Amino acid sequence: MRSLCIRNVRAVDANRDGICDIFMQEGRIAAIGTAIAATADIEIDGTGLTAMPGLFDMHVHFRDPGQTHKEDLQSGTAAALAGGVTGVLCMPNTAPPMDNADTVREFLSRAAHCGIHVYQTGCLTQNMQGKALADYDALQTAGVTALSDDGKPVADTALMEQAMIQAAERGIPVVSHCEDLNIINGGIINQGEISVRLGVKGMDRTSEDSITAREIALAKKNHVPIHICHVSTRGSMDAIRRAKAEGVAVTCETAPHYFMLTDEKLLSRDANYRMNPPLRTADDVKAMIEGILDGTVDCIITDHAPHAPHEKADFIKAPNGVVGLETSLAATLTALYHTGLVSLQRIVAMMYNRPRSILHLPAAGIAEGADADLILVDTEKEWVVDPTKLHSKSHNTAFQGMTLKGKNQITIVGGVIRYADDRFAAYL
Repeated sequence: MRSLCIRNVRAVDANRDGICDIFMQEGRIAAIGTAIAATADIEIDGTGLTAMPGLFDMHVHFRDPGQTHKEDLQSGTAAALAGGVTGVLCMPNTAPPMDNADTVREFLSRAAHCGIHVYQTGCLTQNMQGKALADYDALQTAGVTALSDDGKPVADTALMEQAMIQAAERGIPVVSHCEDLNIINGGIINQGEISVRLGVKGMDRTSEDSITAREIALAKKNHVPIHICHVSTRGSMDAIRRAKAEGVAVTCETAPHYFMLTDEKLLSRDANYRMNPPLRTADDVKAMIEGILDGTVDCIITDHAPHAPHEKADFIKAPNGVVGLETSLAATLTALYHTGLVSLQRIVAMMYNRPRSILHLPAAGIAEGADADLILVDTEKEWVVDPTKLHSKSHNTAFQGMTLKGKNQITIVGGVIRYADDRFAAYL
């Protein structure tokens, strides 16, 4: 394995923010300092770049197995590397679902060689049907990192309570998709002014708020943790904030499209702006930013959900979901860092430290002896999102045509350069 040194780079993690050299050898960070004397096999001038720990996205769909025409392990990995993401947690709604040890083991055995760190969520219930709990002991032995019925939330409150209790006994985090499908009842976008103008059935925000409140109540009653997925409403954000103040073990995530875009985008009748939960109102966007600023939001994720172009072609019939791995950092820098709202250290905390902490994974950051999983970012680079240039098999991005400021340039995993933008292509 060749040694690698990045010279004169701004290094940012939870514990540092300064200019230094970073020397990597045998897959680890061997030294951090000023003007390191050792010469590496590969030397990179990091002037004007920012080194961060490789990001961790705890909510992605790689569609593998079962729907690999949308995405697969290889294309999902390529998208992650381009976006500066070196670790992901995959959701379990595959075909077959991740409700048994054999399916989990088969996927993780393939994922072990894909070039990033892939973790898998197991199902809360058998076949994600919400009727009986899956075998958590078998799933844990097979290697799952968390449990969820993401995309098909557990409707039975008593069963969800037992799931949370049994998961907590085993030390497995539960991540909950908070939507009442009976309330949604076929709605396809946020219920409100825009759905009325378009003449389409809306998704009442009560669907999210009610299940968020239920999960918080169950966590409080049983003194167990719960993680709330992809928060999109002011009501849910306020409920999580109050629960945290009361000492409830609740954490949450949101995605860039929820703190940057509103449901007015749907006036274009473009299904690439449809996802679950849906884009909401300007007040909800404000609530997401408030939650980020006051610490209610723990993590920024993507809910990367690829769908093929022909599936997204019909606005009414298209499945919900958008890709996000290649735009998440850039969008976050654009909306939060370049507006002066959030520091780079806080962004690293939300996109690296907190998700790993919630999932009980180590988060050494940029430190001597740590794994050499780093990204080099040009925080000032402006670029226009061209869906056709994304590395994902699917191009259903909600940021199509937008100018973002900040772009990942190099992704290093285990001391090996796995991705380089055009400017640094010679290092591959």
